[in-house]
Amino acid sequence: MLAALVLCSTADVVWHLPCLQTGPYNLETCLSVVLLSLAFHECAHAFMSYKLGDPTARNMGRLTLNPLRHIDPLGALMMFFIGIGYARPVPVNSRYFKKPRRDMALVAAAGPLSNLLLCVVSLLIFNLFAAINVGSTSGFVFYLWEGALLFFAAATELNLMLAIFNLIPIPPLDGSRIAFMFLPSKWYFGLMKYERFIMIGFFAVVLFMTRVLKISIISIVSIYILSAFQSLLSHIPLFENGIYYLIQCL
Repeated sequence: MLAALVLCSTADVVWHLPCLQTGPYNLETCLSVVLLSLAFHECAHAFMSYKLGDPTARNMGRLTLNPLRHIDPLGALMMFFIGIGYARPVPVNSRYFKKPRRDMALVAAAGPLSNLLLCVVSLLIFNLFAAINVGSTSGFVFYLWEGALLFFAAATELNLMLAIFNLIPIPPLDGSRIAFMFLPSKWYFGLMKYERFIMIGFFAVVLFMTRVLKISIISIVSIYILSAFQSLLSHIPLFENGIYYLIQCL
């Protein structure tokens, strides 16, 4: 029974986010966005697993948006001190699945897709707030408006980066579960044996790039994606200025 218990997102990684650290976002905004995004991501894994017939995550209380059920203490400390961390892995029992490899890939894909959904929704709400003219309103109303603007700007940026990063096809990221579905079984299980070592090496490379080389590839990719959004929506005045603002943050 234990052999069939698979950890779906062995390490849901939070990318080193330069805009969240050096941009206009305060600590409260960053914490609230990170907790919401990670909880939504992990709950999506649990929900997809449950819909495919596996009640393990639900029975263990992981089918919830309560972030306290998903926080990993070590992963949280890593995120604060070195800029990269992870949530608690969602337990998945593949014996409940009709097609284990396909269904594991679907469970893995649910996490990044949930972040893309949050990104789009946050972008739409952000632009609605950006279109409101609060120049002549009281200080308290302006404070609420500015807080909402910064929250949804941060939510758009963070969720886009989370989705892109977790789709990288390298263990233990969600993208590896999706990509490995197309590998022969021998190769698949062979790679899984070295997943922990690959994870350590991957973390080392990410830290070297972000801390030593000062390169944030995910930020660069996010700029191009938001630029594509801007091109598609530039004919709608409601969205143009908001997307331009987000691009300046990246």
